[in-house]
Amino acid sequence: MNFYGYRRPDGRVGVRNKVLILPASVCASDTTRIVAQQVNGAVTFNNQNGCSQVAPDQQLTMDVMAGYAANPNIYGTVVVSLGCENCQMDLVVEAIQARSNKPLKQVIIQEAGGTLKAIDLAVRYAREMVEESSQLQRELFPMSELIVGTECGGSDPTSGLAANPLIGRLSDLLVAEGGTSILSETTEFIGAEHILARRAATPEVHDRILEIVHRYERALQLIGEEVRTGNPSPGNKAGGLTTLEEKSLGCIHKGGHTPVNAVYDYAKQIESTPGLVIMDTPGNDPSSVAGMVAGGAQVVVFSTGRGTPTGNPIAPVIKITGNRLTYNKMIDNIDVDASPIIYEGKSPEDLGDELLALVCQVASGKQTKAETLGFTEMAIARVCNYV
Repeated sequence: MNFYGYRRPDGRVGVRNKVLILPASVCASDTTRIVAQQVNGAVTFNNQNGCSQVAPDQQLTMDVMAGYAANPNIYGTVVVSLGCENCQMDLVVEAIQARSNKPLKQVIIQEAGGTLKAIDLAVRYAREMVEESSQLQRELFPMSELIVGTECGGSDPTSGLAANPLIGRLSDLLVAEGGTSILSETTEFIGAEHILARRAATPEVHDRILEIVHRYERALQLIGEEVRTGNPSPGNKAGGLTTLEEKSLGCIHKGGHTPVNAVYDYAKQIESTPGLVIMDTPGNDPSSVAGMVAGGAQVVVFSTGRGTPTGNPIAPVIKITGNRLTYNKMIDNIDVDASPIIYEGKSPEDLGDELLALVCQVASGKQTKAETLGFTEMAIARVCNYV
């Protein structure tokens, strides 16, 4: 199976052709919003970080910023900084160039002469990039060029019974085509990590799966908290989930049945490791999706039992539910109804080819419902409080 995408100068393939207006810190976020609003084809996000961070926390922000600019769905990037933040322009540019050689421009608000002059300069850069990007034509590529992130949010029992197994079938089909599937949400491996670790391709991967789970639990215990006080969420409980272990057993279904070939830290670049991989992300949906997109995912497939409108500024997000009531109530937000697995005796294998075909259509340009609504929710994982 194939899709139509855009070959980038760094060799990777994008499924969208956007220009990123990248805020280096919270102090540049409103400026980038104004710039993106003036240029059709430009996108941005609200960066709440970039300053007043200790080194490990700042590194997470740097990795997301660099990963977003390097994501193959981006043609080129205009970085906008205030000028005095921790994430200095030279650091951000260096991090981006370490990942990609795509077009890159810089605007520093304090050096440009204030907000209005910075906006004028950034708009000019962005318009030039959009004009250049508009000349590109989609080409045919195999599924082996595709990295798909998988996520579940607002889960209920139908997530583990239908939607997540369907995503798992998609993962297996994608891996068979030579593509890459990312399983995320470390907090939602807890209680099932031993089952997931048994599928590791090597002893090193086995130990890394257990290590990221135990590290996450210890990080919360350092401040006197336990992950189970916030997970399952109130919505999960109202939907019928009773324990974190129950939620985790549903979550890991998204990884299908193939071996786990690698474990990546949050927002790190997914290298040439085809097959199923894991990324160490929070269970929080926008920050988990952000990490996978920063890692290179061009498409995200997202299950939800309770329903969610979540999107992403860079990658199309395909929403799936196994709950028939949720699908009918939130049809404006949900792309795929997986409830026939529960109500009509269908199996994930029956619907898997249809979902893979939809992924190919979305990769080739079909918009998801989150895209048509303009939803671009965004968050970045944190290590600790601001300083």
